[in-house]
Amino acid sequence: MEKFDLIVIGSGAGLKVGTTLASENGLNVAIIEKSKLGGTCLNVGGIPSKLLISSANLIEIIKKAETFGIHVNEYSIDFEKIVSRVTKIIDKAANQIKKDLQKSNNPRLFLQDCKFLGDKKITLENNEIITADKILIASGTRPSIPKIKGLENVNYITSTEALCLKQQPKSLTIIGGGYIACELAHFFGALGTKINIIQRNNLLIPNEDIDVSRKFTKIFKKKYNVFLGCNPKLVRYHYDNNINQNIFNLIIKDKFGNSMKIDSEQLLIATGRTPNSDELDIEKSGIKMNKKGFILVDEYLETNKQGIFAIGDIIGKYQFKHNADNEANYAYNNILYPNNKLSVNYNAIPHAIFTSPQIASVGYTEQHLEKEKIGYEKSVYPYIQTVMGQAIEDKDGFVKFLINRKNKRILGCHIMGTDASILIHEVLVAMRIGEGTITDINNTIHIHPSLSEVVSRAAFVPKYKVITNVGTP
Repeated sequence: MEKFDLIVIGSGAGLKVGTTLASENGLNVAIIEKSKLGGTCLNVGGIPSKLLISSANLIEIIKKAETFGIHVNEYSIDFEKIVSRVTKIIDKAANQIKKDLQKSNNPRLFLQDCKFLGDKKITLENNEIITADKILIASGTRPSIPKIKGLENVNYITSTEALCLKQQPKSLTIIGGGYIACELAHFFGALGTKINIIQRNNLLIPNEDIDVSRKFTKIFKKKYNVFLGCNPKLVRYHYDNNINQNIFNLIIKDKFGNSMKIDSEQLLIATGRTPNSDELDIEKSGIKMNKKGFILVDEYLETNKQGIFAIGDIIGKYQFKHNADNEANYAYNNILYPNNKLSVNYNAIPHAIFTSPQIASVGYTEQHLEKEKIGYEKSVYPYIQTVMGQAIEDKDGFVKFLINRKNKRILGCHIMGTDASILIHEVLVAMRIGEGTITDINNTIHIHPSLSEVVSRAAFVPKYKVITNVGTP
Protein backbone atom coordinates (compact mmCIF):
# COMPACT_ATOMS: atom_id res chain seq x y z
CA MET A 1 0.00 0.00 0.00
CA GLU A 2 1.56 3.27 -1.17
CA LYS A 3 1.27 6.32 1.06
CA PHE A 4 1.02 9.97 -0.02
CA ASP A 5 0.83 13.23 1.88
CA LEU A 6 -2.30 14.20 -0.06
CA ILE A 7 -4.74 12.45 -2.37
CA VAL A 8 -6.96 14.61 -4.59
CA ILE A 9 -10.01 12.90 -6.10
CA GLY A 10 -11.11 14.79 -9.21
CA SER A 11 -9.19 17.05 -11.58
CA GLY A 12 -11.44 20.09 -11.68
CA ALA A 13 -11.18 22.69 -8.93
CA GLY A 14 -9.05 20.33 -6.84
CA LEU A 15 -6.33 20.13 -9.49
CA LYS A 16 -4.73 23.46 -8.63
CA VAL A 17 -4.70 22.56 -4.94
CA GLY A 18 -2.88 19.32 -5.61
CA THR A 19 -0.37 20.65 -8.14
CA THR A 20 0.48 23.73 -6.07
CA LEU A 21 0.96 21.78 -2.84
CA ALA A 22 3.25 19.43 -4.76
CA SER A 23 5.29 21.97 -6.71
CA GLU A 24 5.55 24.80 -4.20
CA ASN A 25 5.25 23.07 -0.85
CA GLY A 26 6.89 19.71 -1.46
CA LEU A 27 3.96 17.49 -0.52
CA ASN A 28 3.85 14.05 -2.11
CA VAL A 29 0.54 14.22 -3.99
CA ALA A 30 -1.64 11.75 -5.89
CA ILE A 31 -4.36 12.97 -8.26
CA ILE A 32 -7.10 10.54 -9.28
CA GLU A 33 -9.29 11.14 -12.33
CA LYS A 34 -11.47 8.54 -14.02
CA SER A 35 -12.43 10.70 -17.00
CA LYS A 36 -10.90 13.61 -18.93
CA LEU A 37 -8.61 15.99 -17.12
CA GLY A 38 -10.04 19.37 -16.16
CA GLY A 39 -13.28 18.29 -14.54
CA THR A 40 -16.93 18.86 -15.41
CA CYS A 41 -16.71 22.56 -16.27
CA LEU A 42 -14.01 22.11 -18.89
CA ASN A 43 -15.30 18.94 -20.51
CA VAL A 44 -19.08 18.69 -20.18
CA GLY A 45 -20.18 21.87 -18.44
CA GLY A 46 -19.74 25.61 -18.48
CA ILE A 47 -16.93 25.95 -21.00
CA PRO A 48 -18.21 23.82 -23.92
CA SER A 49 -21.78 25.04 -23.41
CA LYS A 50 -20.72 28.69 -23.59
CA LEU A 51 -18.57 28.03 -26.65
CA LEU A 52 -21.61 26.50 -28.36
CA ILE A 53 -23.91 29.28 -27.16
CA SER A 54 -21.62 31.86 -28.79
CA SER A 55 -22.79 30.47 -32.14
CA ALA A 56 -26.43 30.77 -31.05
CA ASN A 57 -25.85 34.38 -29.96
CA LEU A 58 -24.34 35.23 -33.32
CA ILE A 59 -27.35 33.80 -35.12
CA GLU A 60 -29.69 35.91 -33.00
CA ILE A 61 -27.68 39.00 -33.95
CA ILE A 62 -28.05 38.09 -37.61
CA LYS A 63 -31.80 37.61 -37.21
CA LYS A 64 -32.06 41.01 -35.54
CA ALA A 65 -29.90 42.81 -38.11
CA GLU A 66 -32.86 44.15 -40.10
CA THR A 67 -33.91 46.20 -37.06
CA PHE A 68 -30.72 48.20 -37.55
CA GLY A 69 -31.16 48.63 -41.29
CA ILE A 70 -28.91 45.73 -42.27
CA HIS A 71 -30.41 43.12 -44.58
CA VAL A 72 -28.95 39.62 -44.41
CA ASN A 73 -30.36 37.79 -47.40
CA GLU A 74 -29.43 34.30 -46.32
CA TYR A 75 -27.19 32.25 -44.06
CA SER A 76 -26.68 28.56 -43.44
CA ILE A 77 -25.75 26.53 -40.38
CA ASP A 78 -22.96 23.97 -40.36
CA PHE A 79 -23.87 22.15 -37.15
CA GLU A 80 -21.03 19.66 -37.44
CA LYS A 81 -18.49 22.49 -37.72
CA ILE A 82 -19.99 24.32 -34.73
CA VAL A 83 -19.62 21.22 -32.56
CA SER A 84 -16.23 20.14 -33.92
CA ARG A 85 -14.79 23.60 -33.22
CA VAL A 86 -15.82 23.29 -29.59
CA THR A 87 -14.61 19.69 -29.30
CA LYS A 88 -11.17 20.62 -30.63
CA ILE A 89 -10.81 23.47 -28.13
CA ILE A 90 -11.91 21.33 -25.18
CA ASP A 91 -9.88 18.25 -26.13
CA LYS A 92 -6.76 20.35 -26.65
CA ALA A 93 -7.08 21.88 -23.18
CA ALA A 94 -7.81 18.53 -21.47
CA ASN A 95 -4.97 16.76 -23.29
CA GLN A 96 -2.52 19.51 -22.38
CA ILE A 97 -3.36 19.10 -18.68
CA LYS A 98 -2.87 15.35 -19.07
CA LYS A 99 0.50 15.74 -20.78
CA ASP A 100 1.76 18.18 -18.17
CA LEU A 101 0.78 15.88 -15.31
CA GLN A 102 2.19 12.77 -16.95
CA LYS A 103 5.57 14.48 -17.33
CA SER A 104 5.73 15.03 -13.59
CA ASN A 105 6.56 12.52 -10.89
CA ASN A 106 4.86 14.75 -8.34
CA PRO A 107 1.94 15.03 -8.41
CA ARG A 108 1.42 11.49 -9.61
CA LEU A 109 -1.56 10.98 -11.87
CA PHE A 110 -3.85 7.96 -11.65
CA LEU A 111 -6.24 7.77 -14.61
CA GLN A 112 -8.55 5.30 -12.94
CA ASP A 113 -11.79 4.92 -11.09
CA CYS A 114 -11.48 4.71 -7.32
CA LYS A 115 -13.45 3.85 -4.20
CA PHE A 116 -12.98 4.19 -0.47
CA LEU A 117 -12.06 1.01 1.37
CA GLY A 118 -12.11 2.58 4.80
CA ASP A 119 -10.79 5.55 6.72
CA LYS A 120 -8.30 7.23 4.33
CA LYS A 121 -7.80 4.04 2.31
CA ILE A 122 -8.61 4.13 -1.39
CA THR A 123 -8.62 1.28 -3.88
CA LEU A 124 -7.96 1.98 -7.54
CA GLU A 125 -9.45 0.28 -10.58
CA ASN A 126 -6.34 -1.93 -10.90
CA ASN A 127 -6.80 -3.07 -7.28
CA GLU A 128 -3.86 -0.98 -6.07
CA ILE A 129 -4.48 0.54 -2.63
CA ILE A 130 -3.21 3.99 -1.67
CA THR A 131 -3.56 6.11 1.44
CA ALA A 132 -2.70 9.61 2.68
CA ASP A 133 -2.81 11.76 5.79
CA LYS A 134 -4.91 14.31 3.90
CA ILE A 135 -7.57 13.72 1.25
CA LEU A 136 -9.41 16.28 -0.86
CA ILE A 137 -12.63 15.13 -2.52
CA ALA A 138 -13.55 17.22 -5.56
CA SER A 139 -15.34 14.67 -7.71
CA GLY A 140 -18.33 16.80 -8.65
CA THR A 141 -21.77 15.79 -9.83
CA ARG A 142 -23.49 14.18 -12.80
CA PRO A 143 -26.91 14.61 -14.45
CA SER A 144 -29.81 13.51 -12.26
CA ILE A 145 -32.23 11.14 -13.99
CA PRO A 146 -35.91 11.22 -12.91
CA LYS A 147 -38.06 8.14 -12.63
CA ILE A 148 -40.34 8.18 -15.68
CA LYS A 149 -42.04 5.09 -17.00
CA GLY A 150 -40.31 3.83 -20.12
CA LEU A 151 -37.30 6.15 -19.79
CA GLU A 152 -34.95 3.27 -19.03
CA ASN A 153 -35.83 1.69 -22.38
CA VAL A 154 -34.96 4.64 -24.64
CA ASN A 155 -31.72 6.32 -25.68
CA TYR A 156 -32.32 9.78 -24.24
CA ILE A 157 -29.50 12.29 -23.86
CA THR A 158 -28.35 14.50 -20.99
CA SER A 159 -26.35 17.73 -21.10
CA THR A 160 -23.21 15.59 -21.44
CA GLU A 161 -24.28 14.14 -24.79
CA ALA A 162 -26.10 17.30 -25.93
CA LEU A 163 -22.81 19.21 -26.00
CA CYS A 164 -21.26 16.85 -28.54
CA LEU A 165 -24.10 15.73 -30.82
CA LYS A 166 -22.90 15.09 -34.36
CA GLN A 167 -26.22 15.95 -35.97
CA GLN A 168 -28.67 18.73 -35.18
CA PRO A 169 -32.12 17.39 -34.22
CA LYS A 170 -35.06 18.88 -36.10
CA SER A 171 -37.11 18.75 -32.92
CA LEU A 172 -36.06 18.43 -29.28
CA THR A 173 -38.09 17.85 -26.13
CA ILE A 174 -36.41 19.00 -22.93
CA ILE A 175 -37.59 17.67 -19.58
CA GLY A 176 -36.67 20.31 -17.01
CA GLY A 177 -36.91 24.07 -16.73
CA GLY A 178 -33.79 25.14 -14.85
CA TYR A 179 -30.76 26.97 -16.17
CA ILE A 180 -29.20 23.94 -17.92
CA ALA A 181 -32.45 23.20 -19.75
CA CYS A 182 -32.89 26.84 -20.78
CA GLU A 183 -29.30 27.32 -21.95
CA LEU A 184 -29.54 24.24 -24.17
CA ALA A 185 -32.97 25.34 -25.42
CA HIS A 186 -31.36 28.63 -26.44
CA PHE A 187 -28.50 26.91 -28.26
CA PHE A 188 -30.58 24.42 -30.26
CA GLY A 189 -33.55 26.76 -30.67
CA ALA A 190 -31.48 29.61 -32.12
CA LEU A 191 -30.06 27.17 -34.67
CA GLY A 192 -33.58 26.27 -35.80
CA THR A 193 -34.48 23.17 -33.80
CA LYS A 194 -38.13 23.02 -32.74
CA ILE A 195 -38.07 23.14 -28.92
CA ASN A 196 -40.53 21.66 -26.42
CA ILE A 197 -39.85 22.38 -22.72
CA ILE A 198 -41.63 20.33 -20.07
CA GLN A 199 -41.51 22.09 -16.69
CA ARG A 200 -43.27 20.84 -13.56
CA ASN A 201 -43.06 24.31 -11.97
CA ASN A 202 -45.30 27.19 -13.06
CA LEU A 203 -42.23 29.21 -14.09
CA LEU A 204 -38.95 28.55 -15.85
CA ILE A 205 -35.75 29.09 -13.81
CA PRO A 206 -37.91 29.27 -10.64
CA ASN A 207 -34.93 29.71 -8.30
CA GLU A 208 -34.21 33.14 -9.77
CA ASP A 209 -35.80 36.34 -8.52
CA ILE A 210 -39.54 36.28 -9.15
CA ASP A 211 -39.51 39.24 -11.57
CA VAL A 212 -36.72 37.61 -13.59
CA SER A 213 -38.49 34.23 -13.67
CA ARG A 214 -41.79 35.76 -14.75
CA LYS A 215 -40.33 37.92 -17.50
CA PHE A 216 -37.99 35.19 -18.73
CA THR A 217 -40.82 32.65 -18.90
CA LYS A 218 -42.92 35.14 -20.88
CA ILE A 219 -40.09 35.62 -23.40
CA PHE A 220 -39.37 31.90 -23.78
CA LYS A 221 -43.04 31.10 -24.29
CA LYS A 222 -42.98 33.33 -27.37
CA LYS A 223 -39.97 31.46 -28.76
CA TYR A 224 -40.64 27.84 -27.86
CA ASN A 225 -43.35 25.39 -26.87
CA VAL A 226 -43.30 25.68 -23.08
CA PHE A 227 -45.51 23.38 -21.01
CA LEU A 228 -45.72 24.68 -17.44
CA GLY A 229 -47.07 22.78 -14.45
CA CYS A 230 -46.68 19.52 -16.33
CA ASN A 231 -45.16 16.18 -15.39
CA PRO A 232 -43.90 13.50 -17.80
CA LYS A 233 -45.67 10.19 -17.28
CA LEU A 234 -44.56 7.88 -20.09
CA VAL A 235 -41.79 7.77 -22.69
CA ARG A 236 -41.77 5.62 -25.83
CA TYR A 237 -39.45 5.44 -28.82
CA HIS A 238 -41.01 4.05 -31.96
CA TYR A 239 -41.08 4.21 -35.73
CA ASP A 240 -43.60 6.68 -37.16
CA ASN A 241 -44.86 5.55 -40.56
CA ASN A 242 -46.20 9.01 -41.37
CA ILE A 243 -42.74 10.60 -41.36
CA ASN A 244 -40.69 7.43 -41.91
CA GLN A 245 -38.40 7.82 -38.91
CA ASN A 246 -38.04 6.91 -35.26
CA ILE A 247 -39.38 9.48 -32.80
CA PHE A 248 -39.73 9.97 -29.07
CA ASN A 249 -43.30 9.94 -27.87
CA LEU A 250 -43.77 11.65 -24.49
CA ILE A 251 -47.02 11.63 -22.52
CA ILE A 252 -47.33 14.49 -20.05
CA LYS A 253 -50.06 15.44 -17.59
CA ASP A 254 -50.87 18.98 -16.46
CA LYS A 255 -51.98 20.10 -13.00
CA PHE A 256 -55.63 19.62 -13.97
CA GLY A 257 -55.06 15.98 -14.90
CA ASN A 258 -55.22 16.53 -18.66
CA SER A 259 -52.87 14.38 -20.76
CA MET A 260 -50.96 15.52 -23.84
CA LYS A 261 -48.72 13.71 -26.32
CA ILE A 262 -45.53 15.34 -27.55
CA ASP A 263 -43.42 13.93 -30.38
CA SER A 264 -39.81 14.86 -31.12
CA GLU A 265 -36.70 13.58 -32.82
CA GLN A 266 -34.60 13.81 -29.65
CA LEU A 267 -35.23 13.77 -25.90
CA LEU A 268 -33.04 15.66 -23.42
CA ILE A 269 -33.15 15.15 -19.66
CA ALA A 270 -32.09 18.29 -17.75
CA THR A 271 -33.56 17.88 -14.28
CA GLY A 272 -30.63 18.87 -12.11
CA ARG A 273 -27.43 17.26 -10.86
CA THR A 274 -26.65 14.51 -8.37
CA PRO A 275 -23.38 14.13 -6.40
CA ASN A 276 -20.87 11.44 -7.34
CA SER A 277 -20.42 10.38 -3.71
CA ASP A 278 -22.17 7.05 -4.30
CA GLU A 279 -19.64 6.11 -6.97
CA LEU A 280 -16.82 6.55 -4.41
CA ASP A 281 -18.39 4.36 -1.70
CA ILE A 282 -18.11 7.37 0.60
CA GLU A 283 -20.02 5.62 3.36
CA LYS A 284 -17.10 3.18 3.84
CA SER A 285 -14.90 6.11 4.90
CA GLY A 286 -17.31 7.16 7.62
CA ILE A 287 -17.77 10.59 6.02
CA LYS A 288 -21.19 12.07 6.72
CA MET A 289 -23.52 13.08 3.89
CA ASN A 290 -26.98 14.60 3.71
CA LYS A 291 -30.02 12.75 2.36
CA LYS A 292 -29.22 13.77 -1.22
CA GLY A 293 -25.68 12.45 -1.03
CA PHE A 294 -23.84 15.76 -0.76
CA ILE A 295 -20.83 15.62 1.56
CA LEU A 296 -21.19 17.58 4.79
CA VAL A 297 -18.30 19.91 5.65
CA ASP A 298 -17.64 22.54 8.29
CA GLU A 299 -16.77 26.19 7.69
CA TYR A 300 -13.21 25.09 6.86
CA LEU A 301 -14.36 22.56 4.22
CA GLU A 302 -13.32 19.66 6.46
CA THR A 303 -15.58 16.63 6.83
CA ASN A 304 -16.34 14.90 10.11
CA LYS A 305 -13.18 12.85 9.43
CA GLN A 306 -10.13 14.89 10.38
CA GLY A 307 -7.86 15.49 7.41
CA ILE A 308 -10.50 14.75 4.78
CA PHE A 309 -11.77 17.83 2.95
CA ALA A 310 -14.31 18.35 0.15
CA ILE A 311 -14.97 21.21 -2.25
CA GLY A 312 -17.07 22.10 -5.26
CA ASP A 313 -20.34 20.67 -6.47
CA ILE A 314 -20.08 17.54 -4.33
CA ILE A 315 -20.77 19.59 -1.17
CA GLY A 316 -23.76 21.27 -2.85
CA LYS A 317 -23.18 24.78 -1.46
CA TYR A 318 -23.04 26.85 -4.66
CA GLN A 319 -22.70 24.64 -7.71
CA PHE A 320 -20.66 26.98 -9.90
CA LYS A 321 -17.04 26.66 -11.05
CA HIS A 322 -16.11 30.10 -9.74
CA ASN A 323 -17.31 29.08 -6.29
CA ALA A 324 -15.40 25.80 -6.47
CA ASP A 325 -12.26 27.81 -7.29
CA ASN A 326 -13.04 30.06 -4.33
CA GLU A 327 -13.33 27.03 -2.05
CA ALA A 328 -10.12 25.56 -3.50
CA ASN A 329 -8.16 28.56 -2.24
CA TYR A 330 -9.40 27.93 1.29
CA ALA A 331 -8.83 24.18 1.02
CA TYR A 332 -5.22 24.84 0.01
CA ASN A 333 -4.66 26.95 3.14
CA ASN A 334 -6.50 24.64 5.49
CA ILE A 335 -4.72 21.51 4.28
CA LEU A 336 -1.31 23.17 4.49
CA TYR A 337 -1.89 25.05 7.75
CA PRO A 338 -4.18 22.94 9.96
CA ASN A 339 -3.43 25.16 12.98
CA ASN A 340 -4.35 28.34 11.13
CA LYS A 341 -7.45 27.40 9.16
CA LEU A 342 -9.63 30.00 7.46
CA SER A 343 -13.42 29.82 7.17
CA VAL A 344 -14.78 30.22 3.65
CA ASN A 345 -16.11 33.63 2.65
CA TYR A 346 -19.38 32.98 0.81
CA ASN A 347 -20.41 36.62 0.74
CA ALA A 348 -21.81 37.79 -2.61
CA ILE A 349 -21.39 34.56 -4.61
CA PRO A 350 -22.89 35.39 -8.02
CA HIS A 351 -24.07 33.32 -10.95
CA ALA A 352 -25.13 33.86 -14.54
CA ILE A 353 -27.37 32.08 -17.03
CA PHE A 354 -26.18 32.37 -20.61
CA THR A 355 -29.52 32.29 -22.35
CA SER A 356 -31.16 34.95 -24.49
CA PRO A 357 -31.85 37.15 -22.64
CA GLN A 358 -28.83 36.68 -20.38
CA ILE A 359 -29.31 36.64 -16.61
CA ALA A 360 -27.00 37.45 -13.69
CA SER A 361 -27.79 37.39 -10.00
CA VAL A 362 -26.26 37.85 -6.57
CA GLY A 363 -27.70 37.83 -3.07
CA TYR A 364 -31.29 37.43 -1.94
CA THR A 365 -34.30 37.09 -4.22
CA GLU A 366 -37.43 39.06 -3.45
CA GLN A 367 -39.41 35.93 -2.61
CA HIS A 368 -36.72 34.89 -0.11
CA LEU A 369 -36.82 38.26 1.62
CA GLU A 370 -40.59 38.05 1.88
CA LYS A 371 -40.42 34.52 3.24
CA GLU A 372 -37.87 35.51 5.87
CA LYS A 373 -39.80 38.75 6.59
CA ILE A 374 -36.76 40.92 5.97
CA GLY A 375 -37.63 44.56 5.34
CA TYR A 376 -36.52 45.78 1.93
CA GLU A 377 -37.01 48.35 -0.80
CA LYS A 378 -36.61 47.60 -4.48
CA SER A 379 -35.54 49.64 -7.44
CA VAL A 380 -35.96 48.45 -11.01
CA TYR A 381 -34.78 50.22 -14.14
CA PRO A 382 -35.17 49.13 -17.79
CA TYR A 383 -32.37 48.99 -20.34
CA ILE A 384 -34.49 50.71 -22.97
CA GLN A 385 -34.63 53.93 -20.91
CA THR A 386 -30.89 54.42 -21.37
CA VAL A 387 -29.14 55.63 -24.52
CA MET A 388 -27.22 52.39 -25.04
CA GLY A 389 -30.32 50.33 -24.29
CA GLN A 390 -32.05 52.17 -27.13
CA ALA A 391 -28.98 51.79 -29.34
CA ILE A 392 -29.00 48.00 -29.03
CA GLU A 393 -32.83 47.78 -28.93
CA ASP A 394 -32.96 45.79 -25.69
CA LYS A 395 -36.61 46.21 -24.79
CA ASP A 396 -36.79 43.40 -22.23
CA GLY A 397 -33.69 44.03 -20.12
CA PHE A 398 -33.78 45.46 -16.62
CA VAL A 399 -31.69 45.83 -13.46
CA LYS A 400 -33.28 45.19 -10.08
CA PHE A 401 -31.83 46.11 -6.69
CA LEU A 402 -33.13 44.85 -3.36
CA ILE A 403 -32.00 47.17 -0.58
CA ASN A 404 -32.10 47.02 3.22
CA ARG A 405 -34.55 49.69 4.41
CA LYS A 406 -32.47 50.73 7.41
CA ASN A 407 -28.84 50.85 6.31
CA LYS A 408 -29.27 50.83 2.48
CA ARG A 409 -27.06 47.77 2.09
CA ILE A 410 -27.55 45.84 -1.13
CA LEU A 411 -29.38 42.63 -0.28
CA GLY A 412 -29.56 41.39 -3.85
CA CYS A 413 -29.13 42.43 -7.45
CA HIS A 414 -30.76 40.74 -10.44
CA ILE A 415 -30.08 41.65 -14.04
CA MET A 416 -31.75 40.33 -17.17
CA GLY A 417 -30.58 41.52 -20.56
CA THR A 418 -27.57 42.14 -22.76
CA ASP A 419 -24.22 41.46 -21.05
CA ALA A 420 -25.87 40.88 -17.68
CA SER A 421 -22.95 38.70 -16.58
CA ILE A 422 -20.60 41.64 -17.15
CA LEU A 423 -22.77 44.43 -15.75
CA ILE A 424 -23.21 42.75 -12.38
CA HIS A 425 -19.51 42.87 -11.53
CA GLU A 426 -19.48 46.39 -10.14
CA VAL A 427 -22.23 45.29 -7.77
CA LEU A 428 -20.12 42.31 -6.72
CA VAL A 429 -17.19 44.56 -5.89
CA ALA A 430 -19.45 46.83 -3.83
CA MET A 431 -20.98 43.89 -1.94
CA ARG A 432 -17.84 41.85 -1.35
CA ILE A 433 -15.08 44.44 -1.02
CA GLY A 434 -16.78 47.80 -0.40
CA GLU A 435 -19.33 48.93 2.16
CA GLY A 436 -21.99 47.02 0.31
CA THR A 437 -24.46 49.90 0.21
CA ILE A 438 -26.36 51.32 -2.73
CA THR A 439 -24.32 54.50 -2.15
CA ASP A 440 -21.23 52.66 -3.45
CA ILE A 441 -22.96 52.45 -6.81
CA ASN A 442 -24.40 55.98 -6.62
CA ASN A 443 -20.97 57.50 -6.02
CA THR A 444 -19.33 55.70 -8.93
CA ILE A 445 -19.01 57.70 -12.13
CA HIS A 446 -20.38 55.71 -15.05
CA ILE A 447 -19.32 56.34 -18.64
CA HIS A 448 -21.98 58.00 -20.77
CA PRO A 449 -23.44 56.61 -22.89
CA SER A 450 -22.53 53.08 -21.79
CA LEU A 451 -24.74 50.13 -20.99
CA SER A 452 -23.54 50.23 -17.38
CA GLU A 453 -25.61 53.39 -16.91
CA VAL A 454 -28.61 51.13 -16.42
CA VAL A 455 -26.97 49.86 -13.21
CA SER A 456 -26.33 53.38 -11.93
CA ARG A 457 -29.88 54.46 -12.73
CA ALA A 458 -31.38 51.43 -11.00
CA ALA A 459 -29.30 52.42 -7.97
CA PHE A 460 -30.42 56.03 -8.12
CA VAL A 461 -34.16 55.89 -8.82
CA PRO A 462 -35.59 58.71 -6.62
CA LYS A 463 -38.68 56.73 -5.79
CA TYR A 464 -38.35 52.99 -5.76
CA LYS A 465 -40.62 51.52 -8.36
CA VAL A 466 -41.38 48.31 -10.18
CA ILE A 467 -40.78 48.10 -13.88
CA THR A 468 -44.04 48.10 -15.78
CA ASN A 469 -43.19 45.44 -18.37
CA VAL A 470 -42.42 42.69 -15.87
CA GLY A 471 -45.54 40.60 -15.71
CA THR A 472 -46.87 37.10 -15.28
CA PRO A 473 -46.21 34.72 -18.18
